[in-house]
Amino acid sequence: MAPTLPEIKLIAILPEIILAIMACALFVIDPFIKKEKKSQLGYFSIGALVLSAFSSLFLFGESITTFSGMITLDAYALFFKILFLVAAIVVVLMSIRYVQVERINLGEYYGLILFATIGMMLMPSTTDLLSFYLSLELMSMSFYILIAFMRKDPKCIEAGIKYFLTGVFASGIILYGMAFLYGATGTTNLSEIATFIQVNEITSNPSLSMAFVLLITGFGFKIASVPFHMWAPDVYEGAPTPITAYLSAGSKAAAFSVMLRIFIDAFSLSSGNWWQILWIIAVVTMTLGNLLALVQSNIKRMLAYSSIAHSGYILIGLISASEIGYAAIMIYLVGYVFMTLGAFVVIVLLCSRNLKGDQISDFKGIAQTNPMVALTFMLFALSLIGIPPTAGFVGKLYLFNAAIQGEFYWLAIIGILNSAVSLYYYFKVVQIMYTEEPSENTVLSFSPPIKVALGITGFATLFIGLYPEPIIKAALYSVKIFL
Repeated sequence: MAPTLPEIKLIAILPEIILAIMACALFVIDPFIKKEKKSQLGYFSIGALVLSAFSSLFLFGESITTFSGMITLDAYALFFKILFLVAAIVVVLMSIRYVQVERINLGEYYGLILFATIGMMLMPSTTDLLSFYLSLELMSMSFYILIAFMRKDPKCIEAGIKYFLTGVFASGIILYGMAFLYGATGTTNLSEIATFIQVNEITSNPSLSMAFVLLITGFGFKIASVPFHMWAPDVYEGAPTPITAYLSAGSKAAAFSVMLRIFIDAFSLSSGNWWQILWIIAVVTMTLGNLLALVQSNIKRMLAYSSIAHSGYILIGLISASEIGYAAIMIYLVGYVFMTLGAFVVIVLLCSRNLKGDQISDFKGIAQTNPMVALTFMLFALSLIGIPPTAGFVGKLYLFNAAIQGEFYWLAIIGILNSAVSLYYYFKVVQIMYTEEPSENTVLSFSPPIKVALGITGFATLFIGLYPEPIIKAALYSVKIFL
């Protein structure tokens, strides 16, 4: 009997197909748009992202596995697809004015954001190591270019080179891990890997242990966990601010979305002693990230170390190896994306031809000149700390609750203590805004798109804190695929 080709259901990647077509269309029409009207491409990108988001909503309730088991469309994947699309819309909104100020108002900037988003959207859908690696590299290669997009800025070029070298190194380590995993199990499909491990009871196999360590190392670079965090402060500081925001929020969420797929589906964290390695990494990451954030004068570097600390918090959910822990990761990532993007929107507001707006001292007296902006930034700071009623509080509440239910009491205590430490450096910025006189250079430059970006992030951060039930229900429903 002649072999038959596997059935390919393109509807499983309909949102990505729409976005890819629109991104290619953007590159085609870009040469025909005058330089002073390049902002129209930003609005075109927003339209593409909205169209892709509507197609994702249309697919809710579907459960499709296609491309020989390499891609799966389910509630879990759709949860993250919507999150990445909304995050990308906010990034484009905050970019429209920024690229004009920095004189990088080029069509390929928006096109690369769309391609990075496609890579992110594919990552939670991957159920095979090969499709995971392809989606990871699509996202990473887009960021390599975007981070170094301001080619006349030495810091930007330095950031691009550092991220490229670190990214390539991390990708190589992940490939080695995948090779060991394939060598131990004979397959790259996650469900088949899990079945092989369970049937043959090889959780202590040296090749499997090496694969786990290498994958944790590679992912450690992607999520900037200690000791693989060295690149983050310099890259965050040097990259264009909207791209720093997307890297901090979207890229981290994408990495965690696929980590859940791989480490739960393939390695079954609920069995074995994998959690011991993650426990150490989580504690060191949240502690060192917060301590180093205390001494920063550049707010982008401060948020970089804060982002490192948040990776430690999120790992608590993975360590708990429970339904509530996995759902807590998803809940926390939603809040984290909005509160992080919102903080960077305020930094973009401060950016002008004469001011980068990335020093903490640049925030002097904002409460006197723009009280609503100061109040909104304080909301993001409260959320990043984990104080109610904010999205950050809901996320941390569920993460620490998962640790306690899993009897990881010390992990929960260390997480709470680290949250208390973060209170100092976040409120250092708030104190400068409210108690010091504004500088002559501190002028906030508003535009309609950036007002919308600030409104979306502020509303989401507060709304999730006051009424988290829809997000909690969606997360709990989505993680049932792991049970």
